[in-house]
Amino acid sequence: MREISTDQAPHPAGHYAQALVHDGVVYVSGQLAIDPQTGEKRLGSIEEQTQQALENVAAILRAAGSDVDHVLKTTVYVADISLWGRVNAVYAAFFGDHRPARAVVPTRELHYGFLVEIEAIAALKR
Repeated sequence: MREISTDQAPHPAGHYAQALVHDGVVYVSGQLAIDPQTGEKRLGSIEEQTQQALENVAAILRAAGSDVDHVLKTTVYVADISLWGRVNAVYAAFFGDHRPARAVVPTRELHYGFLVEIEAIAALKR
């Protein structure tokens, strides 16, 4: 098992790794809309939050030796299910023709007032 850590994504704020790699699979911890360079919490629109969270996932995947085209499954936590259509539009544009398996989990609220959190499981590039 190998732990992944990159300055291109937010550093963990608790007792967890950005990602772990095991047997050719990358497990990316849930990512919020935090700017990795400044540590700023991006609490703008749901579209901006979704884009930043996805970019953080992508940065961690690159550091692990994978990319978004190798994502097998995502879990998307959204603080208000009425926002789902807007999240899905950004998500679809981000992944393009690639369609990973996905679970959407409505929650009442997320940490620090965020509206979306995204975790991913991906295969390493061969």
